[in-house]
Amino acid sequence: MEHYSAIDTVALNETEDGVIIIDQTLLPGRTKTIELTELEDMYEAISSLRVRGAPAIGVAAAMGLYVLMKRHKSVDPASFRAYMSECSRRLCSSRPTAVNLAWALGRMNRAAAAAFASADKKRSGAPEDIREFLLDTLKKEALAIRDEDIDACRKMGEYGLSLIKNGSGILTHCNAGRLATVRYGTATAPMYLAAEKGLDIHVFCDETRPLLQGARLTAFELSEAGIETTLICDNMASSLMKAGRIDIIFVGTDRVAANGDVANKIGTSGVAILAKHYGIPFYVCAPLSSIDPHTPTGDDIVIEQRKSSEVTDLWYSERMAPDNAHFSVYNPAFDVTDNSLVTGIITPKGILRPPYSDAIAGVL
Repeated sequence: MEHYSAIDTVALNETEDGVIIIDQTLLPGRTKTIELTELEDMYEAISSLRVRGAPAIGVAAAMGLYVLMKRHKSVDPASFRAYMSECSRRLCSSRPTAVNLAWALGRMNRAAAAAFASADKKRSGAPEDIREFLLDTLKKEALAIRDEDIDACRKMGEYGLSLIKNGSGILTHCNAGRLATVRYGTATAPMYLAAEKGLDIHVFCDETRPLLQGARLTAFELSEAGIETTLICDNMASSLMKAGRIDIIFVGTDRVAANGDVANKIGTSGVAILAKHYGIPFYVCAPLSSIDPHTPTGDDIVIEQRKSSEVTDLWYSERMAPDNAHFSVYNPAFDVTDNSLVTGIITPKGILRPPYSDAIAGVL
């Protein structure tokens, strides 16, 4: 198997009838790609975090929808529309918090609607030709979503790089790296570009319980790239900040509300509160697809609740918790960081500053 960094996180296969992803549940021990061709396999891959990270699941859903429609052989327009609607609803339900998923599927459906309208207006061509026109439209839209993600990450990296000094200690939480996107990452993009420029940086990765994306993914990819990386447990961040080891914090996001409240992996809000206390700048890296102007505040964001076994059993040879009627587990996948704790939101169009309601409205 080739090195993981030589593989795009999400890609079409050579015949364009399957989506290739890196199975992130196996990292860092094994680098394995899997091919997704069926609706339920795609749903399972997103919901089980085989492919994860808000931008990456948006690209995966867009490519997946194209593949599903290509494999759907009916040339009847009504059947095509109905199956596309069914697939879109199912894929969109796989992860409720990340707005990129609904955003990408919405783009694909709008592209299809425009293609249908164009075909209806012309009222010419065999059903097979119309079907090929629709598939070509969907393919172009899916690839555009992919290419825009790569470009957005690079631009966010350049804006974030302007905030990094030689010798900086950087903290990040969860994985907003290249494994969460197609390439570069969001929060890690400034780190990769700093390394390319020869800056001396040291990145501290919160391990990010309970799924350990910081340990399994971020620490893995950054250290593999030759960046000095130290893994810490989530509850160690405060001691590093107090000791003056952290100069700046970069995190990603799954959804930014219209007022600048930020939903990101559970534990992010705690990092932001600590950063505010110690006077450390806290930046959120957000592609425009992660900004949701239709969600007024963080209170309106639906937070995904995950199964209790991720806390009690997943990383242990034996269950590491009680098992009785008086015991329960609270396992939200995300929390919301209040906009008052955010120093700036790094987007492909620049760094947004408070007041975020105005800044977000302007950039969109």
